[in-house]
Amino acid sequence: MSGGNNRAIFDDRERAQAQALLAQVPAPLLDWYDTHARVLPWRSNPSPYRVWISEIMLQQTRVEAVRGYFERFVAALPDIPSLAEVPDDQLLKLWEGLGYYSRARNLKRAAQQVVERYGGGLPADPKALHALPGIGEYSAGSIASIAFGLREPAVDGNVLRVLSRLLACREEITRAQVRRELTALAREMLPQERVGDFNQALMELGALICLPHGAPLCAGCPLAALCTGQQEGIAASLPVRTKKKPQPVQQMTVFLLTTGERICLRRRPLTGLLAGLWELPNTSGALSCSEAAAFLTELGLAPSALTAAGSGRHVFTHVVWEMSLYAAVLPADSPLPDGWQAVSGGELGREIPLPGAFWRLLRNPEASARFSAIFQPSGDSQPL
Repeated sequence: MSGGNNRAIFDDRERAQAQALLAQVPAPLLDWYDTHARVLPWRSNPSPYRVWISEIMLQQTRVEAVRGYFERFVAALPDIPSLAEVPDDQLLKLWEGLGYYSRARNLKRAAQQVVERYGGGLPADPKALHALPGIGEYSAGSIASIAFGLREPAVDGNVLRVLSRLLACREEITRAQVRRELTALAREMLPQERVGDFNQALMELGALICLPHGAPLCAGCPLAALCTGQQEGIAASLPVRTKKKPQPVQQMTVFLLTTGERICLRRRPLTGLLAGLWELPNTSGALSCSEAAAFLTELGLAPSALTAAGSGRHVFTHVVWEMSLYAAVLPADSPLPDGWQAVSGGELGREIPLPGAFWRLLRNPEASARFSAIFQPSGDSQPL
């Protein structure tokens, strides 16, 4: 394989060898999939809408975490017209805890475009799918193949890892040229029939057997006899990736303030991280108890008995929050700053989308023990 950022990674001979190897993959992989595929709710009824929702939910999220969310989401919003019309807070409440909330907003935007342009049904065209908000090349290929049976590859991180190991590809996997050439090979590898099952089988192999972080379970792999990486003893070291820079850490002081039997929240800005969701009031920096009390006084609040109520850490894609929590009670008639709202535990449980970072703080023993009488979330919301 040749190097360089813009040059082909395979010469003609290597490409022919790769094509010949990959042509042997479909039969044993589909046989394995028929026996080992997980039973998942979106597979039992792979309608275009259900496939689309599942694929967006599964982006950067584990399958086991998605199961319950998927069933709740499609029960509340069973079709594209209902998704196009759902109020934002209800949409974000259904998504609460899954993270990457822009995915939910893009789902609604895409649904509105599908209603306007295609009469409420997803188009059976990869290019048209790719043009919709939130649907990238991988998702378009996945929907096209699984829902419509089109011969389109669906190449995500799992599939790139499998291909890198099968071909003993030592190139940096995040390079655009590497992804392009591996995707082209994946397209040529597609079988004439059962293409949706085949794409899912590749993903399933990466999720269950060809695991990341140097831990492939080669003994149970249906492709072990074909895998060049396994034969050369380098499968565990593939794919090659540049080590990511550590995310910056942002120190935050967060406040759990109650008034009567209500908790104080505020709306986040409509742009940026967790845009438009509700949050526990907070400020930057790790404040001492006296500094935190002074901060609240500057806002015109007069809390009683401000006390430390635990801490938490939440990792986002580009930043890490290190949070210190303080709890206090405000007078029942206390005026709140602009943008704040006092809500009941029932409203918080049923209606108001609160990011998982703040739910984790509420589950601190210091917080949940002190305020458990206020927080009585409904059965389908984030538990304390």
